[in-house]
Amino acid sequence: MSQFEGTKCSFLLCLGISIIFCSVIYLRTTTLTKPKPLKPSSCMPFSTECNAFLPDTEKGIEWDRRDCQLDNYILSNHQQCSNLTRDLHFITRPLSQEEEDYPIAFIMTVHQELELFVRLLRAIYMPQNVYCIHVDNKAPWEYRAAIQRLVSCFQNTFLSSRSETVTYAGFSRLQADLNCLMDLAKSKIAWRKVVNLCGQDFPVMSNLELVQYMQSKEWRDRNMTPGVKQPESMRHRTELQYMEIAGSHIALKGSGLKKKPPPHNLQIYFGTAYYALTRDFVDFVLKSPIAHDLLEWSKDTFSPDEHYWVTLNHIEEAPGSHINGGWAGAIRAIKWRDQEGITHDGCKGHYVRDICIYGIEDLHWIINRNSIFANKFESKSFPGALDCLEQWHRNKVLGRSTVPIDRSWLLATQRNSSSPSYFDNIAQT
Repeated sequence: MSQFEGTKCSFLLCLGISIIFCSVIYLRTTTLTKPKPLKPSSCMPFSTECNAFLPDTEKGIEWDRRDCQLDNYILSNHQQCSNLTRDLHFITRPLSQEEEDYPIAFIMTVHQELELFVRLLRAIYMPQNVYCIHVDNKAPWEYRAAIQRLVSCFQNTFLSSRSETVTYAGFSRLQADLNCLMDLAKSKIAWRKVVNLCGQDFPVMSNLELVQYMQSKEWRDRNMTPGVKQPESMRHRTELQYMEIAGSHIALKGSGLKKKPPPHNLQIYFGTAYYALTRDFVDFVLKSPIAHDLLEWSKDTFSPDEHYWVTLNHIEEAPGSHINGGWAGAIRAIKWRDQEGITHDGCKGHYVRDICIYGIEDLHWIINRNSIFANKFESKSFPGALDCLEQWHRNKVLGRSTVPIDRSWLLATQRNSSSPSYFDNIAQT
């Protein structure tokens, strides 16, 4: 072979490789920049046990779910926000003047199960509210990046400015909420109350019902922190010193070192870590020396979020304090193992850390309790329970809307019906 022919072959080989390489880049870019909408064909149908919670099923009407690939959709890059909010069925307009006039702040502390986070956010999302998302430092970067992509599509939703490595029953869990409260205190949105959530919660009340509940005579100017004076069985949590093994567990210091009494002669209360707080009370928490001293004292206690909020809410001078509140306040529907046969008829899913992970058969109890939220759900263990409650909740939310309903807000549609579907009379074309 001559030198010219060898050079020619080398040139053609390089040219061919270059063409193939450029073609691959072009096809990959084209594929990524053309997002594919979610396809209903991949959706599992609703369990027949859901029929009791879906309208018109007694007439033989069946419901088709419209999306089931939330993880894959969020994790894919280059999705345009207009497609993301539409295909994930986020509600994009206030549904009533009453709700628009009473914006609520939400804190969401999450670390896993991306699908659960997306479903929770879209269930509680309203454009007049504001949402602070705390992503655990130990969460995978792909998880954080996916959440960042989604929340960047909303002006009223953001990641907390500081993240903690959250440890179960540790001070870091309380600090995560405080980080969001500091961010929310700077928000230009004039939110009236703040509610905190974890990633395994799901709403039972609609946003309208929540607004009406917060403005009821009992709660209009009050904080909701259910709890009582610390019982004897819980005193070890605040009388002994604990240390936090970051991201792992809580352990006693030494062989059980005693703590000093609480500051300012405060009576310690014990209650739920979940709350609904007025904006004035949040300012008190962030600025009051009493709140600051209690916070410092609480750093080496066990599960301080279960005494911090409720103790401060029993200080008479605290804005919105509810000194005689007791366990009042429909914050959460939770089935505790030790309450079986007393407040509930048993867990139809399974217990984890003595808390029920709900199955479909638990939904009647949840709905009848009509708490603000229910806890806990797992999308992999009992997917039918979340599917069913989510559709029941969205039907309730849209059913009381005072504005025309956009079809993209529907999570499921009816079939096998010759008459107009459930929302046809008010949905936009």
